[in-house]
Amino acid sequence: MDALVTTRWLAAELGAGDLCVVDATYFGSVPGGPQRDARAEYEAAHIPGAVFLDLESLADASSDLPSMLPPPDQFAARMESLGVGDGDRIVLYDVSHYHTATRAWWMLRTMGARDVAILDGGLAKWRAEGRPVDSGAAQPARASFMPRFDPKGVRSLDQMTGNIVSRDEQVLDARSPARFSGEESDPRPGNGAGHIPGSLNLPYGRLLNADGTWKSTTVLKAAFDAAGIDLTKPLVTTCGSGITAAVLAFGAHLLGADAALYDGSWSEWGGDPSTPKATGAA
Repeated sequence: MDALVTTRWLAAELGAGDLCVVDATYFGSVPGGPQRDARAEYEAAHIPGAVFLDLESLADASSDLPSMLPPPDQFAARMESLGVGDGDRIVLYDVSHYHTATRAWWMLRTMGARDVAILDGGLAKWRAEGRPVDSGAAQPARASFMPRFDPKGVRSLDQMTGNIVSRDEQVLDARSPARFSGEESDPRPGNGAGHIPGSLNLPYGRLLNADGTWKSTTVLKAAFDAAGIDLTKPLVTTCGSGITAAVLAFGAHLLGADAALYDGSWSEWGGDPSTPKATGAA
C-alpha cells in the first residue's frame, strides 16, 4: 500500500478484512482556535466502517504539554479497542485544517506499524465525489496490537538543546512566518515568541493544494529546497504542539526521506524560560 492513497483506491478496497479506516480528525488546543467537536462530526458523517481515533485524548496524561505521545501500552489499548491490529492496513483521514491524519500516521509508525497510509484529500474529497458516508459510531471487534516503540522518530527537549551546538540535524518549523519570526506572539499565554535558534521555516500549508490534496512530489521538493532543507541530511520537524510538524514529516516521507519530530515543539520550548529564542526570518 502506498503512503498516500486515492479515494478511488479506497472505495475499491472498502470491506477488505485487513483494512482499517480511521478518522483522525482533531481541531487542536490553541486558544482561540476553532470550536468544533471532532467526535460529533465523525458521528454525523464518516467513511463507511471508519472508526474514530480521538487524537485529543490519545496523549500522555502525565504531561502538562498538549498532544504528547502517549506511553506504548496506552496507545496499544486504544488501537485494540478500535479493532486496529497487527498486520492490518491502516488508512487515515481527517477534516481538520491542521491535517491531523499526519500526526496519527507519525504516531502509528513510531509505535511500530508500517502499513499506514493517508487518504489524499480526506473526507472532503470523498464527499465531494458523492461517495457514501455512514453516521453513528462504529462497533469494531477488538483486535491485538503489539506496540514496538521506535525512539528514532522522536526528539526531546534535551536533544533539541544539544543540537543547537552540534547542528547534527536540520530543524524545520511548520508554523507561520509571523509566528516563526516572533512578529506575532504565541497564542499560548506565557510562551515566548520566535523560534529555536538555527531552525528553518516551511509553513505546513505550502505542501497542500487548496482542496486538501497533496502537491506533486516535484512541487514538494521545491518547497523543501526553498526552505533551505537538504533531504539527504538528518531532519527534525517542529511546530506549535507537535501536530503540524507531522505534515512536514509526511511530506518528507513522500520524497523518500525520514524525519524525526520534536514532540514538545514550541509549547515546550517557548514555555521554558531557560531555552534560547531567536527572532527574525530564518
